[in-house]
Amino acid sequence: MTTLALVWIGLPFFLGFTIYLLPQLDKVLALGMAIISIGYGLQTLLNPSPLNLQLLDHFGVSLIIDQLSGYFILTNGLVTAAVILYCWHTNKTSFFYTQVTLLHGSLNAAFICADFMSLYVALEVIGIATFLLIVYPRSDRSIWVGLRYLFVSNVALLFYLVGAVLVYQTHHSFAFTGLQGVPPEAVALIFLGLLIKGGIFISGLWLPLTHSEAETPVSALMSGVVVKAGVFPLVRLALMISEIDPIVRFFGVSTALLGVSYAMFEKDTKRMLAFHTISQLGFVLAAPEVGGFYALTHGLVKSALFLIAGTLPSRNFSEIKHQPMNTHLWIALAIASFSISGFPLLSGFGAKVLTMKNLLPWQVIGMNIAALGTAISFAKFIFLPFGGEDKVRKSFWPGIILLLAGLVGANIVYYQAYTLANIIKPLITIILGWLIYVFGIQRLSIKLPRVIEQFEHLMGVMSLMLILLFWMVWS
Repeated sequence: MTTLALVWIGLPFFLGFTIYLLPQLDKVLALGMAIISIGYGLQTLLNPSPLNLQLLDHFGVSLIIDQLSGYFILTNGLVTAAVILYCWHTNKTSFFYTQVTLLHGSLNAAFICADFMSLYVALEVIGIATFLLIVYPRSDRSIWVGLRYLFVSNVALLFYLVGAVLVYQTHHSFAFTGLQGVPPEAVALIFLGLLIKGGIFISGLWLPLTHSEAETPVSALMSGVVVKAGVFPLVRLALMISEIDPIVRFFGVSTALLGVSYAMFEKDTKRMLAFHTISQLGFVLAAPEVGGFYALTHGLVKSALFLIAGTLPSRNFSEIKHQPMNTHLWIALAIASFSISGFPLLSGFGAKVLTMKNLLPWQVIGMNIAALGTAISFAKFIFLPFGGEDKVRKSFWPGIILLLAGLVGANIVYYQAYTLANIIKPLITIILGWLIYVFGIQRLSIKLPRVIEQFEHLMGVMSLMLILLFWMVWS
């Protein structure tokens, strides 16, 4: 098992550079790596015994491959495979597939890290590969958005690195478990870095512009799996250290409410999906015990939604209301929207039921409001007209079918959710959300300010978040 794990960790980096030597096989090699990760993720989920690896002696690399990792690895494999299939008949060069493969490998590494220094290295590689994918079109706009992302990411990791050094100074180890007994500033600095990388709460307001302005397949990768590189360590730390759990849960509820508040009133399709990514990451953190399953369902559905949104004739909801889309495309859009709203027969239902069952009493009201806001937000897609011409290229469908099939197949994880009591509540929430949208939200013309998303304000928010985190840890 150890040898297999080490081969799997190193393989995407080997294949990523091999693509340059064999550019005619770029798609095949990239897709092959994603399929291998799908298999490895499934194998990890089915194996109840975690694999612990300690490399490079006592203060070196600590890795844990368990069921929590399995959910994130499987998400990474499925989303990457879907994006490659989506791009199959486009003019993407071998450089694009190289970066996708390297990003895939660094995400896999982040999902098994159990020490702060290894995670730091993985996050740095993720940031660089994501930056190169954002700027791939080489337009002035994409370069600015990419540089903005890279600067915010690097500043966040500088805070994180100082916190990691303080952990080592206290325990002479970078292990996650070393976060106990360290000075409060160490916890605050590490959390600040992870909250920014993961797009959590107001620290994540860099995300809407970045995800909405990137190319469609890159947006799908970022919202589906890249941001989870910052969320996964928070979930792992909450499960390892009881004192960390309340902080993570607090940011889960706050993030869910913040993201959905913006998403309900957003008039741009991709920005709405980006704000809702923030909200759904809050659901992952709100109940760390089941965060892996929720991350899987969110990754599948949000990638599908971004890929579908990229084929719509406009990003403006007011315009596409008057342009009927192809019926098959609308069905795919409706299935994804139903899943994220918590409709039965799709894994989003089981994920929401399981999350709600693992909330603490003080979280229940906030998370139910966030669930209602989700139904309101995605009513915008469900009530769009259909019956138009088919203008979708053929390579669009294999990736979408893979993601939607995953949403159906993942029901097996929590099939116990299908009881009458569990089914009635989400249905009532969805119907109520639709009514609020049709008779209220749809008729409002509220334009949300974007001031706080500006670059200089993002830097200022980091300082404010550091003060808040220090106070929370100190308390």
